Amino acid sequence: MRRMNSQSANFEQELNQLLAWESVNDHNLQQTVLDIIARVRQAGDSAVLDYTQRFDQVSASHVTNLMIQPAQLAAAYHQLTEDKRSALATAAERIRHYHSKQKQESWQYREVDGTVLGQQITPLDRVGIYVPGGKASYPSSVLMNAIPAKVAGVPEVIMCVPTPRGEVNNLVLAAAHLAGVDKVFTIGGAQAVAALAYGTQTIPKVDKIVGPGNSYVATAKRLVFGQVGIDMIAGPSEILIYCDGKTHPDWIAMDLFSQAEHDEEAQAILISEDAAYLDAVQQSLDKLLPTLERAVIARASLAGRGALIHVQNEVEAIALINRIAPEHLELSVENPEALLPHIRHAGAIFMGRYTPEALGDYCAGPNHVLPTSGTARFSSPLGVYDFQKRSSIIYCSAQGASHLAEVASVLARGESLTAHARSAEYRMIAEE
Repeated sequence: MRRMNSQSANFEQELNQLLAWESVNDHNLQQTVLDIIARVRQAGDSAVLDYTQRFDQVSASHVTNLMIQPAQLAAAYHQLTEDKRSALATAAERIRHYHSKQKQESWQYREVDGTVLGQQITPLDRVGIYVPGGKASYPSSVLMNAIPAKVAGVPEVIMCVPTPRGEVNNLVLAAAHLAGVDKVFTIGGAQAVAALAYGTQTIPKVDKIVGPGNSYVATAKRLVFGQVGIDMIAGPSEILIYCDGKTHPDWIAMDLFSQAEHDEEAQAILISEDAAYLDAVQQSLDKLLPTLERAVIARASLAGRGALIHVQNEVEAIALINRIAPEHLELSVENPEALLPHIRHAGAIFMGRYTPEALGDYCAGPNHVLPTSGTARFSSPLGVYDFQKRSSIIYCSAQGASHLAEVASVLARGESLTAHARSAEYRMIAEE
């Protein structure tokens, strides 16, 4: 894990290299995904069946054979051990409660002349969620993507989850049951994204696609954007921890590992004014790394994209936080509330010594689908608002229309759009 000092002459160059990550732009991969999308658009179900056989080694005579019925989802939930069932239900309830606070309502106001202006809030008609499958188990992703959609009032949520070689994960299916998913198709990859975006004979076309996936899935989401909405193009997981040197170094080391174990490109950074504390955390990392089940992945992540950064003071630390705009930010300090007003850019902020990022991943309540790669500068966590849309309401009275027409006429003629002007002028009331 590299050691950096904010006072180094080449610190900015080092930081840029540390943060650099190439997004989905492999031309060969993109062409492969384009071909898959084109074939699914043209052949529909038969293309989906072919790709499912080719990539997942799952054969089916019809796409309906790749559907999991609601009764099967319920059975998966009830077959869980009591501790897993209870944990999943608790997480779902907390996520639902938190997201219910985000729901927006329609509003209107009436002007003196009787004109009514406002905004109508409506949910999307149908949403698709993608969930990685097979040996990977991401029930938390099901909850985090499907529950906000249901809270928003989306009538139909379609889930795609691959089952390579027929491997079905009961936790994922149980989460779909708890989240209220309406239909589940056991298909994956770019073909699933294409099927959701354009529809097939069996798979309904959706309005938005959300959820994590591999580079093929991410590329497909980017390529179908515009035909449908998407949540975001997510990069590798990130954590940035700012610590005052008073949290047990083992705790901080494990918090860094919690992201490093995701994949080799995940990023884990610790910043502190206390150089001796950075040394202590490095010792904890060295001590604890061999105890991890995913030690090989974590070691590669820390070696390639991890850093311990020594800063001079709190002001410098805050500036660095906002410069990096991390996906996950831990403020492991004595008084995190004092820092909060100064944090402008972060996907999620975990405050205090007793709030590890892992709690947010599963059950705290806020969404774990967060902007990465510095996009927290302009993006927000996934939420209910991503599944609602807004329509402006304009209802003019005769008097109000006449007044507005005078203004519109002048501006329209200034733009040489005379039909606009004349359309407005027809509504002008002649003064007596």
